[in-house]
Amino acid sequence: MMRRRQLLLATACLWALSCASLLRASTPDGLLRVSLNKNKLDREALAAAKVGRQHDSRRLRAAGGDEVPLIDYLNTQYFGVIGIGTPPQNFTVIFDTGSSNLWIPSSKCYFSIACYFHHKYKSSKSSTYKSDGETCKITYGSGSISGFFSKDNVLVGDLVVKSQKFIETTREPSFSFILGKFDGILGLGYPEISVGKAPPIWQSMEEQKLLKDNVFSFWLNRNPDASSGGELVFGGVDPKHFKGNHTYVPVSRKGYWQFNMGDLLIDGHSTGFCAKGCAAIADSGTSLLAGPTAIVAQVNHAIGAEGIISTECKEVVSQYGEMILNLLIAQTDPQKVCSQIGLCMFDGIQSVSEGIESVVGKENLGSDVMCTACQMAVVWIENQLRENKTKEIILQYANQLCERLPSPNGESTVSCHQISKMPNLSFTIANKSFTLTPEQYIVKLEQGGQTVCISGFMAFDIPPPRGPLWILGDVFMGAYHTVFDFGKDRIGFAESA
Repeated sequence: MMRRRQLLLATACLWALSCASLLRASTPDGLLRVSLNKNKLDREALAAAKVGRQHDSRRLRAAGGDEVPLIDYLNTQYFGVIGIGTPPQNFTVIFDTGSSNLWIPSSKCYFSIACYFHHKYKSSKSSTYKSDGETCKITYGSGSISGFFSKDNVLVGDLVVKSQKFIETTREPSFSFILGKFDGILGLGYPEISVGKAPPIWQSMEEQKLLKDNVFSFWLNRNPDASSGGELVFGGVDPKHFKGNHTYVPVSRKGYWQFNMGDLLIDGHSTGFCAKGCAAIADSGTSLLAGPTAIVAQVNHAIGAEGIISTECKEVVSQYGEMILNLLIAQTDPQKVCSQIGLCMFDGIQSVSEGIESVVGKENLGSDVMCTACQMAVVWIENQLRENKTKEIILQYANQLCERLPSPNGESTVSCHQISKMPNLSFTIANKSFTLTPEQYIVKLEQGGQTVCISGFMAFDIPPPRGPLWILGDVFMGAYHTVFDFGKDRIGFAESA
């Protein structure tokens, strides 16, 4: 027995020494670097991910709620490896700025198929394990996970975070978890949305004074031929990862990394919907860009994306288009137009349509769909009025946009041969334009040995007061090196190197 203890102690010491030597050798600049692996996207992964989202309005609750969004984790490209316990047990995780908890499958997960396809944490194998026992459940749109809290050392890169509170999952019924190429999720959001008040790992690093600066930054390598997927850097930024200076914007609402943004421009022309401001979230847990359907339809029209024909949308334009046009010319408040013509229940003082969801992919919405279609038509027609277009051209344009609504699966296909002819798209952040070229916002998928091109934009509607909302995923974060500054509660963007 004594010999066994001595052996365990020697092993632990060697492991600690090796970690310390690695830390000194690999981080002379005081930065903690975590290598990211990159998986290729394919159409099957995208399709499977949409199964969960069909029942999920991406419920973003006010800070403190126990519901966090599972955002297309199945098609997330970027993963990394962490170790939990002493000696460390390795797990592949998604580093997700859209949630705040760390969870991995437990060895006590007996009745969920997903657990048998992934690595499981064995507390009995760790000398630094501490029991917590508090049970928990996180509800997602496509299912839920449940389990219990534990505490153990977590190895991130070469840094040991002591007694980190995390979730051992015992049930993972969601289809997404079964097919996911990850074992768990390491949340990097704010503690306000953490279930069980478990501190996110960056907060533990801060409290244990492990970092040079209270920031972490993402560099996502979008080069499809590169072996490295990128790096997540704790404690600062690597100058080799970006060009020029970062533009910083304050966090407007803690929980998610949320900030205020302005208009989306198509070749310098306003799309209108966010001209007076929208909320946005920088989210490493999703691959694409998600935003209001009214804007995504305009993007689809500009890039020639193929979607579905919305009969409700065409009906609104046909029957009410001229009336909408006349009301806008008469200086009617755009938010009140649809209620005045009887398609929406609210007058613009409150949210015009509580529970707005994407106009596509929903069944039996009835008047809600007509209301949503009307709201989009108002945005489109108002935009064309600013361009001083004629009535005929305005109504024709609105009718064309109805045909460009995103498909029920969320994404819209484009011709790979037309990419060079597509317009640049620009997000307005801190009064500065952040431009995406077609090569950056068109995503290429492998399907049956052939390349399929899809728009990097998908429709996603959140009503006021939380929305309208954009989610800037890996398509944006790949183009712009992103700094998450939790010391000063701000987010910075600079062109990626």
